[in-house]
Amino acid sequence: MEKFLEQMAEILEEDTVSPADVLMDFEAWDSLTRLSIIAFASETCGVTISAAELKNAETIEALYKLIEGKK
Repeated sequence: MEKFLEQMAEILEEDTVSPADVLMDFEAWDSLTRLSIIAFASETCGVTISAAELKNAETIEALYKLIEGKK
């Protein structure tokens, strides 16, 4: 999960993030960031997540579990 946290910090334009962080609380949380996460899931993790699934993942940990659950 450490590598995932590093990648999410980069996408969210933060120095560090933690699993409990709420995605909507990030200043960089916008439609482009959501598209970046969807692209990251596809290109790096080899899974497809929808915008609705992303919306339901409220925390970084929930996003991680969503992506890992699709592998």
